[in-house]
Amino acid sequence: MAIQLQQVSYTYSERSLWRQTALHGIDFELPQGTMVGIAGATGSGKSTLLQLLNGILRPTQGTVSVLDITLRAGEKAPKLLPLRRRVGLVFQFPEQQMFAETVEKDLCFGPLNFGMSPDEARERACRAMLDMGLDLALLERNPFRLSGGQMRKAAIASVLAADPEIVVLDEPTASLDPVSRKELIGLLTRLCRERGRTVIIVTHRMDELLPYADRWVILDQGRSVFQGSVRELAADPSLLTRCGLAVPDSLRYWRAVADRLGLEDEEPRLTPEGLAELIVSRESGSSGRVGEKGTGHE
Repeated sequence: MAIQLQQVSYTYSERSLWRQTALHGIDFELPQGTMVGIAGATGSGKSTLLQLLNGILRPTQGTVSVLDITLRAGEKAPKLLPLRRRVGLVFQFPEQQMFAETVEKDLCFGPLNFGMSPDEARERACRAMLDMGLDLALLERNPFRLSGGQMRKAAIASVLAADPEIVVLDEPTASLDPVSRKELIGLLTRLCRERGRTVIIVTHRMDELLPYADRWVILDQGRSVFQGSVRELAADPSLLTRCGLAVPDSLRYWRAVADRLGLEDEEPRLTPEGLAELIVSRESGSSGRVGEKGTGHE
């Protein structure tokens, strides 16, 4: 398993009168090489959960195991530098953390701090740029002269340059236009499928991630109320409403078509193209059967 949480709780300002528990008894396991979506209403504990995954926060109760590193509540933490190299955390609006005068210097900063040589750091920077679909010529550019979409991808590339095994992203498509959002999700999906990275994405735009995520974790008031596949989530989308979330259009459309045509055993089709193709194939099949029956009566 890439990640395992056992009865994990986290309380802010634990020893003060103003303590607030953000997570309550979370249990889950995430296999390596999967793409995972995390959703929940504001204040459900999503960002707190992400920060537990690379040691920025440590559990106040329970155990967090990431790869071969374990953090237990009440015990002295192991050295966290190896964990932070292997788990890349991309905060919301990561471009706000870019600081160097060129994209290359920004991307090389992390690898150099993790002990890589300048040549190796540049090689990792180039690979990360390509993973994000960016032209290597942009390495010489000032990051603040890039377009919004380019700057977001360059900021994510600065985390990928350290070659993490797990990539954790908090609302990576926030504020991007629809075309840039779709492109970025496609690049992250390729990073998972082709490069074998475990990719974990917190999002409030479930629609854009539903066709690609292998698993979903739904949080409600600091508790995990759902963990499972898209197929399991599609079987009862009303769960999202009970958690204060809007049911994505793709799930509503799939549920309506599945109920009408009796498609409980089918994998959900969560893109317009996929759903249209299924409907056409079903109608074609029905027409063929009607034609066969007609021929038999003649």
